[in-house]
Amino acid sequence: MVNTLSHLGIGLLIALAFGLKGKGRWTVMLLSILPDLDYLTYSAFTLLSGSLSHEARNQLFYLLGHREFSHSIFFALMVMLLVWLKTKNKRFTAAAFAAISSHIFLDYTTSAKMRILYPLVTDASVLRSTYSFDPLVNILPLLPLILLAAEYLKSRGKWNGKWNRDFDNFSSLANPKGKKFYASVLVVLLVWVMLFPAAKIFLIDHISKAEGAEISYKETYPISPTRFLAAYSYNDTHYKLMEVSYLSGTEKSFYVEKVSVNGDIPDAAAYVERAAKLYNTNPSQEIDYPVYTVSEEKGKVTVLLSDARSPYVENWPYFDVVYRFVFDRESGDYEAYLSKYGRKETKLGENRFE
Repeated sequence: MVNTLSHLGIGLLIALAFGLKGKGRWTVMLLSILPDLDYLTYSAFTLLSGSLSHEARNQLFYLLGHREFSHSIFFALMVMLLVWLKTKNKRFTAAAFAAISSHIFLDYTTSAKMRILYPLVTDASVLRSTYSFDPLVNILPLLPLILLAAEYLKSRGKWNGKWNRDFDNFSSLANPKGKKFYASVLVVLLVWVMLFPAAKIFLIDHISKAEGAEISYKETYPISPTRFLAAYSYNDTHYKLMEVSYLSGTEKSFYVEKVSVNGDIPDAAAYVERAAKLYNTNPSQEIDYPVYTVSEEKGKVTVLLSDARSPYVENWPYFDVVYRFVFDRESGDYEAYLSKYGRKETKLGENRFE
């Protein structure tokens, strides 16, 4: 997940590298953040979802949810086609496609789950090879935005003297050297981001061999530029979690119990199974390594469902998701609640699960 300003900066870099000016430049910049306008569609979805059937809700979630259809290859191709039909300008169409694709690719290489092949494939996937707060990816794209601000100051007569001459040499859109510079910055960013998926392959292979187990590539999260949090099912009762790095392999390891039962609940396993089946009909699928905590009070069995990695990553929103299922023993009915990213728990609608 790259910040919005950096996405915008990359869009500006692309526009400058393609030699675009004026309206074309601003349009490409806006296209670089177009996928994140799904915040608006997701808001509309949340307003409508309560009145829909389970299946209709799922399909609208794929289309309107954040980092869903708007972050897919098909969406980028569709926008490129529309731009081409509107402008018939090859250079501008290529820049537009590069801007949208850069946004999708950068989100895909960080920590956000996406359905990049939707509607052909509804399974979520992600590379998770680049740290979300990687300084180069987040800060370097801000350079053209700074230059754009400087250009504005210059046009207002607030940038004079030697700095004015240096700025002319460095950033003029009519200057071929300027175009080469911006293209070079894009190449540096591209090479930097492409290195991590390849490096992660070797790291995961090394850790898998050391553990004698298959470590998931996509479910190993970057927690710093060189370190990852990995996990796998150690046995029937526990997960093994590991902090691994490019520099020293496995640095820490710890075990997490898959199911814990508070009190004497002989049929706890049946309630865990029921909670798991309900959760699996939910399209969000935020949890990779489910942990269940079962308790009972006054004839109601509560099952908490969370991710095994949540307690081990500070200030990291993607694992901070807890579902709470409350089953009534007598009637068999249930209620479901969701707590996400430290926000207040909310009750989920009946159509959330099948």
